Amino acid sequence: MVKEIHLISNGKLPLKEFAEIVAEALPYIDFVHLREKHRSDEELEEGISALKSAGVPLTQIIINDRVELAHHWQVKGVQLAYHSMEIKQVREKYPELKIGKSVHTIAEARQAEKDGADYVLFGHIFTSQSKPGQKPQGLDNLRSLVESVELPVIAIGGITPVNVNDVVTCGTHGVAVMSGILDAKEPMEIAKQYRGGVIE
Repeated sequence: MVKEIHLISNGKLPLKEFAEIVAEALPYIDFVHLREKHRSDEELEEGISALKSAGVPLTQIIINDRVELAHHWQVKGVQLAYHSMEIKQVREKYPELKIGKSVHTIAEARQAEKDGADYVLFGHIFTSQSKPGQKPQGLDNLRSLVESVELPVIAIGGITPVNVNDVVTCGTHGVAVMSGILDAKEPMEIAKQYRGGVIE
């Protein structure tokens, strides 16, 4: 069974609509990521407000890259990319934040662990709509990376209720989902299927 499900915004939906989908799927979601590279801080603040209004606790919200914004709103944490503030800097300035790091290799995962990340996000595992034409990492690479670090690994990319069990058996702590839930006609039902790893 999946220990954690992270639902990530896709940068396309209006944030109010994203919040409505999150609210529906929330019983089966552990963390909600605002991953909106193109939006201003003001727009992201509106997104956080929309999530709060929809009943999403700040303790379940993770902001991508915008460390100061995450600190200001006292959300759960921040997801860092290669261009973001260094993990050590975030830990020193904002020790209350949960820190995730996006990685693509074992070396990057080990470095993130050494630097003090709380978890790493690794992918894309399967062919993904958000990464067209890019070769997926695959289950073997996922398993190797999980075995190379002690911190939790969250897998992302093309993960569906059909293949989620394969991902879990690699030793991952959780999965991150975008289109699988956001494009679903019944987000809560699909989120439930991810949690159980089965389709009835």
